[in-house]
Amino acid sequence: MNMYEDKKNLLLDMIAFSTVDGHLNKKEYEFLFFIANELNIEKGGFNDLFHQELPMLSLKNESRRIQQFYRLALLMHNDAIAQGKEATAIKQIAIRMGLNPEAAKRVLKKIEKSPGTTIATDVLLKIFKEERS
Repeated sequence: MNMYEDKKNLLLDMIAFSTVDGHLNKKEYEFLFFIANELNIEKGGFNDLFHQELPMLSLKNESRRIQQFYRLALLMHNDAIAQGKEATAIKQIAIRMGLNPEAAKRVLKKIEKSPGTTIATDVLLKIFKEERS
């Protein structure tokens, strides 16, 4: 798969996740648009993604799956309201991605306790590594 397709699929996953509660609020849209800009996807291409079907998650590299899960977790907490459907959906997504559910819960709790702060990649990977042992 080419780099553009990887970026597009990440955004498709994030769009699907952000609309699991039936709507997309302004903060969630802005966050998604920010991610699109960071991935060098222009606004027209970004808006077109809202009309496409979500592909199956197919990231084989565990560290990339963890990073994608983290991005999705940030999206969930971006609107400062962890909706029941969103909380359930992100846990299911972690399982579908083949990630350890306990590590995913730890990451979610860490984000909840420190909203607005980021988790360093090495710390994030360490959480998942610890749960494997």
